[in-house]
Amino acid sequence: MNLKRLFIYAVVAVFPLLSQAQVKTIEDVLNRKIEVDVPAKRVVLGFYAEDYMAIGGEKAFDHVVGLSRDTWKVWRPASWDIYTQNNPALADIPDVGEVEAQTFSVEKVLSLHPDLLLLADWQYKGLGSDITRIEDAGIPVVVVDYNAQTLERHLASTRIIGELTGQVARAGKIADEYRQAIELIQQRLKTANLAKPRAYIEFGNKGPQEYSFTYGKNMWGAMITAAGGDNIAAPFVEWWGPINPEQVLASRPEVIFLSGTESGKNNGAILMGQGVDRHTAVERLKGYTQRPGWSALPAVQEQRVYGIYQGASRSILDASMIQYLAKALYPSLFSDLDPEKAYLNFYRTYLPVVPEGTFAVRITES
Repeated sequence: MNLKRLFIYAVVAVFPLLSQAQVKTIEDVLNRKIEVDVPAKRVVLGFYAEDYMAIGGEKAFDHVVGLSRDTWKVWRPASWDIYTQNNPALADIPDVGEVEAQTFSVEKVLSLHPDLLLLADWQYKGLGSDITRIEDAGIPVVVVDYNAQTLERHLASTRIIGELTGQVARAGKIADEYRQAIELIQQRLKTANLAKPRAYIEFGNKGPQEYSFTYGKNMWGAMITAAGGDNIAAPFVEWWGPINPEQVLASRPEVIFLSGTESGKNNGAILMGQGVDRHTAVERLKGYTQRPGWSALPAVQEQRVYGIYQGASRSILDASMIQYLAKALYPSLFSDLDPEKAYLNFYRTYLPVVPEGTFAVRITES
């Protein structure tokens, strides 16, 4: 009798633990079906750190055992600083290297014994045959994608992270809010049926002396399209890359966007983001208008030149940036929107820190 009772007590004690975890088939953005223990307990995270934290909650990072640190610390150092000041333990998460820099270490990933490797689509493609080595070791690889900047992939990626972190309802709320923000823009554009302004966007990381990347189908290029702009680079650049400066002049953009980060400290590069004051951001914009031939462009003549934060793209946080693009393209149609405030309100609602700085600015601001 005592043995039977002991057995019942043991089952009752273990049952809550069993009920908290389950093997679930996740369909990622590449339509791959992967079996994963959810919620994931040992995660190696390739990209989209803020998205993972916003969707899964701050506690989700208690289960991140490896991180491609350069995609956060190096690409957005000021953001990394405020998060590690808030939670110093983030700095102790082992670094697994970065795919683009060819420092990503499969051996490091394997040594961490994760139950999940979460990658961006571009990382998955960049790793090639190394993915097989990881999967052969019994580690599920799930792919999400905010870089494509499509509504479908943004929503799917958000819901996937929600499933992986056990935060399905929270993910659904965030996805619904994003969808509503984009649909508001689409509905107004459809109703107004206005001519599309010609727009040019450039990653201003090299300074005015050298043209840097512009965007075609994805990232800022896709965001311009979603905001109702006629992206002048689309016929010449498929994804991202430089464009002939003469083509920019010949296309005569009516609105120009220059994106930057907190790292743009050299050669007059665009400076935007955490800790950047508006006056400094505007002065960097003005430097670009001195490029040969730019004084004749409609965008420069009408002072429709804008700075935007590179870190606010390729993320579930970027609905506000699409709103900003739409407002810059159609000022009267979207005069009621306050995109920069909306961007910061997302932090207040879903993240443990709220950055301070300049995330969107017009050249006419002081």
